[in-house]
Amino acid sequence: MIHALKTESCYFWAVRNKIKTFEIRVNDRNYQVNDCLLLKEIDENNNFTGQKTLVQITYICDYLQQENILVLGIL
Repeated sequence: MIHALKTESCYFWAVRNKIKTFEIRVNDRNYQVNDCLLLKEIDENNNFTGQKTLVQITYICDYLQQENILVLGIL
């Protein structure tokens, strides 16, 4: 499954440049290992910039997170 998500510029570029290999997200989409995230960059006004990148979920962790929050390992 592919999940399309908005991502702020600073986080978007860190993922695209493979500096950031995780996403912290609300558990509202039934994320599964091997699902993909289509991350769409938004600017400071919450407008899409047209930039996007596709990553795959490799690991899911909710240990010691706030309720309904997940850490998604991505590549």
